Amino acid sequence: MTSVPSADSSTSNTATSNANNTQQAANSFSPDLNLFLKLLTTQLQNQDPLNPMDTSEYTQQLVQYSQVEQEMQQTGTLNNILASLSAQGVSQASSFIGREARFDTDTAGLKGDATPTWTYAISSKPATLTATIKDADGKVVKEIKLDPASEGRFTWDGKLDDGSTAPDGAYTLSLSAKTDNGTDLQATINTVGIVKDVVTDGQNVLLGVNGLRYSLQGLVAVSSPSAPTADA
Repeated sequence: MTSVPSADSSTSNTATSNANNTQQAANSFSPDLNLFLKLLTTQLQNQDPLNPMDTSEYTQQLVQYSQVEQEMQQTGTLNNILASLSAQGVSQASSFIGREARFDTDTAGLKGDATPTWTYAISSKPATLTATIKDADGKVVKEIKLDPASEGRFTWDGKLDDGSTAPDGAYTLSLSAKTDNGTDLQATINTVGIVKDVVTDGQNVLLGVNGLRYSLQGLVAVSSPSAPTADA
């Protein structure tokens, strides 16, 4: 699984913040450098011409100050580039809003009327198929017997065994698929949902689906919205 969803929250542009922090550090560094140069100049003007001071030490300090200043400038430039790229990525990914996206993860979100939906593929036709749903703490909240011949798409309505509705959050699906003789079959699970928004954490573009954020790097497919075919 390559996509790790996170809870829905306000996301700030970290790259821009880093650039601002670097600029602040550079601004605070400048007075120190100016003071050093002023002191150095004063020392040179007032040194004993018969016993001149050792130049190696202050030369080394001057070089170090210069290197630090250059590194700050380079870091600020890189942060500005990252901020620009992040903004471009968000702009390009905004075309996904309203489309159905599929991600390489078995974790889906439940938020209000937006119910968790997964797609799955099994290595061969099973004799029995059981879906187990766990919450973010790893607690089993629902087990459902599925039709082994059903299409590889599953939507959970969020209902618990007592008839109540599970709270909003992240839920993970696992499948137990077995042959007639009890042999376990391998299942590949993806989560699908309608993209509601696109944000960035400063480094990654994230797609908001059912209250969760998914990395664009974990995106498997994008298509027109589809109606679920197997509700539970």
